[in-house]
Amino acid sequence: MIRIYTEKEQGEAWLGRYRGHLPLFACVLGFTETALIPGISAAGLTPEDRKYTACADAEFLYYGANHKPQYPLPPLTAGASPVLISRAVVESLNIPLYLFNAGLTQALSFPAIDLGGLPARCLSTGTAMDLTTVQNLFQQGLLWGDRLAAKTPKAYVILSECVVGGTTTALAILTGLGIDASRKVNSSHPICNHEQKWQVVQQGLERMSKKDKGDKIENSILSPQCLHSHAIDPLKLAAAVGDPMQVVVAGMAIAASRRCGVMLAGGTQMLAVYALMSAIAQAYSLFWQPAAVVVGTTRWVAEDPTGDTVNLALSLGTNSKYPGSSTPSLLATGLSFANSAYPQLQAYEQGFVKEGVGAGAACIAANLSHNWQQQQLLRAIETQIARLSQINS
Repeated sequence: MIRIYTEKEQGEAWLGRYRGHLPLFACVLGFTETALIPGISAAGLTPEDRKYTACADAEFLYYGANHKPQYPLPPLTAGASPVLISRAVVESLNIPLYLFNAGLTQALSFPAIDLGGLPARCLSTGTAMDLTTVQNLFQQGLLWGDRLAAKTPKAYVILSECVVGGTTTALAILTGLGIDASRKVNSSHPICNHEQKWQVVQQGLERMSKKDKGDKIENSILSPQCLHSHAIDPLKLAAAVGDPMQVVVAGMAIAASRRCGVMLAGGTQMLAVYALMSAIAQAYSLFWQPAAVVVGTTRWVAEDPTGDTVNLALSLGTNSKYPGSSTPSLLATGLSFANSAYPQLQAYEQGFVKEGVGAGAACIAANLSHNWQQQQLLRAIETQIARLSQINS
């Protein structure tokens, strides 16, 4: 039920160390106006729907199906929200849950820790967030990473996300850090919209570069520790073309890795976070433990024929701009919906949705802690859909 795609030895050691342990599940919520570009994401049928996706997913993750939501799960082109998978595991195994608001447009209808962030402008502007906001979010990430690790010193934390449009901001961060990520990222579409993403990213990076040329050298986008390699200051890059979740999770993972295990829950977005935290640690001389951190996703992401997730993960360890970078161990759940009774789950096998809200990591955790296999996972997930269908009928 758990597949290892990169750094097999490290992945096996990590799994062996945390087998039998229950994790802590954290989800960091954020919004980027990149999500409003028509067709950029399938995590919500229309741009208007996508304004509410993070709030709806988090509300369901917290309360489950037996709750009248302020933000109902948005309609999708096909498939069902991956939060159904995450909720099934968190509820069934009673996993401690922490929700963080890194920057949302809507008032929240559930308890969440406010990190003082703001929604990001579209990355195509090259000025997605103010640098002071990014610096504050990163410090909040460090603080909460340490706090979460203190609550589970012998186990691990799952750091998940919900940011619509996040694979596009991930492509921007990866590219800005000098990683060849073009045509390697994933999306919620069955066939990844690589050209559209690349066009938006190029716009943002070009505008960032033009703006930087007018800055004085002390405000340069060049990293203070990496001027010799012309590496970008990763916090300034995140401010230019990122989203509010990325620096929070980067800070959380750096701090938590010093005290416990960390599973970055997601595909493209968490590979970008891994690259970002590695760059930040090098640029600002911060200690962290790469061997404590793995990336956990679904096989729909890891084996997506319209992306190249495995080679993207491998490329993180060969970044010439940050020569100390490492390759993460990429894990995925073997969960299948091929025999599901529900068409909206079968849609995952056609490439829709794929991942989100820590779905893959939740399934990995269920196997690690309680040895859940295919049928137990499928039963718990289908129970969530049955409850939701009953309430909505």
